[in-house]
Amino acid sequence: MRRALVPLAAGTLAVWLLALVPARPAQPGKRPGFMDVAPRSKISYTTHNSFAGRKYFPQPMCGGVATFDFDNDGRIDIFFTNGAKLPELKKTDPSFFNCLLHQKSDGTFEDVTARAGLTGEQLDFNFGVAVGDYDNDGFEDLFLCSIGRNALYHNNGDGTFTDVTAASGIGGKPAGTLSIAAAWFDYDNDGLLDLIVSDYTLWNPKTDARCMMSDRDYYCDPRRYPSVPPRLYRNLGKGRFVDVTAKAGLAAAPGKGMGVSIADFNDDGWMDVFIANDTEPNSLFINQRDGTFAEKGLELGVAYNENAQVGSSMGSDAKDFNNDGKVDIFYNNLMGQVWQLLRNRGNLFDYYSSLGQIRKLSMAYSGWSTGFIDYNNDGWKDIYSSNGDVDMMNARSPQHDTMFENVDGKSFVDVSEEMGKDFLHKGYQRGSAFCDLNNDGALDIVVTSLNEQPRLLMNTAGTGNHWLILNLVGHKSARDAIGAKVKLTTSSGRVLYNHVAVSVGFMSSSDKRVHFGLGQEATIGSVEIRWPSGIQQTLKSVAADQVVTVDEPQK
Repeated sequence: MRRALVPLAAGTLAVWLLALVPARPAQPGKRPGFMDVAPRSKISYTTHNSFAGRKYFPQPMCGGVATFDFDNDGRIDIFFTNGAKLPELKKTDPSFFNCLLHQKSDGTFEDVTARAGLTGEQLDFNFGVAVGDYDNDGFEDLFLCSIGRNALYHNNGDGTFTDVTAASGIGGKPAGTLSIAAAWFDYDNDGLLDLIVSDYTLWNPKTDARCMMSDRDYYCDPRRYPSVPPRLYRNLGKGRFVDVTAKAGLAAAPGKGMGVSIADFNDDGWMDVFIANDTEPNSLFINQRDGTFAEKGLELGVAYNENAQVGSSMGSDAKDFNNDGKVDIFYNNLMGQVWQLLRNRGNLFDYYSSLGQIRKLSMAYSGWSTGFIDYNNDGWKDIYSSNGDVDMMNARSPQHDTMFENVDGKSFVDVSEEMGKDFLHKGYQRGSAFCDLNNDGALDIVVTSLNEQPRLLMNTAGTGNHWLILNLVGHKSARDAIGAKVKLTTSSGRVLYNHVAVSVGFMSSSDKRVHFGLGQEATIGSVEIRWPSGIQQTLKSVAADQVVTVDEPQK
């Protein structure tokens, strides 16, 4: 999140970079777009970062999103985090409250925040939200990242949540630590979800540095602040956690954590962790299968860009973009920096942004949340990014989101202009999450913008392409089955890959269900699942165009 300090230079650079972006070649076939359906519901939530002239360092990071079914009625609900009044660090009025939206049977949303006990009135400035069923009771719980006290909310299964932070032992962290994002995953394969928290720096309003030029406030460069390591909490069962950061080897690898992505990068059956670090080398923690991790970012080629430089690494995602069976990494940057697509070659990642045309497409944008999304159901994962500069520097600062369409797993083209006027809304977009709001098989996007109401971008679908969504339920594995790998083979022999991933982008959690676009193929030969427990399962002759719940077998 490197802050620009010279407005004229930033503006000049933006104009020059826009000129570099080539025109997108014509592509055959009908493309879907996105329509904002938020106006159909009465939504009072606005992402409120407490900007009132004086600029405080954390303000640009506000508006986390979670899309999940909190009451198990089969419809996706939405949760938003919110800021607090600065410098008091208090949610002084309802405009700073967090928000839970329950989806009704008619597709509209109702605000049930107060009823659910999730206003966060006693918390301070909240950033990210992590969704996970940590006690395997069948109801998704929430972990909130904050400037001050982080919070764990247990889903009671009756539409309400209880703050169990104190009793759980999961809330502890060094004083002044900014916790930006978090992810649930079972790092020791014991069937219980553990938690990693992506921490950024040490900060409080009293020590906030003030950066000014010609009597104008600017957000300071992050390098003025110290780096801190992420924190890892092991799930002991029965609602208790223990901090194992040092024991697991993470304390020796400080950074400025932003996006956090969970995947089995080396295909050994154990979950690894990628963290995008702002103005610091990125981290890739490889699971050593003994309760510890080894930081291998430099060795495996993900720590720096191709010029051996750090960037303003923001949101991240880890998926297989070219369907070769290996999980790749993507993270975005600020304007003037290349967004990085890292191709997994098995024992090393290589830089694919130039070959994939990402370099040319991304330089004009400042990206925040991001992720792989097969928006047109053709079987190739496209790249979405929520965009907007750190601050209002010039006319180029408010930006629209981008959709880079995957062409046969080899390159990408910018199709943003075809996504519709609601998609092209200009602002300071931040958090985003993917889900299928209406269960039609076309993935939708929920995105926040600073000091604006959120957009609920419904996919217009209509491509005629087929799809499959899998809801995996673990039994020996953790119930959410995070990290479970799925290999789908169509009747024609085409092979597609995906895995259960919830921590996607920046400060956000996406729908845990696994989505496959199938293109024009209407029949599926097999679906092979490797559960986190190591159990392997094969489904034959699965019909397309449906949501299928799959239970983990006993063996």
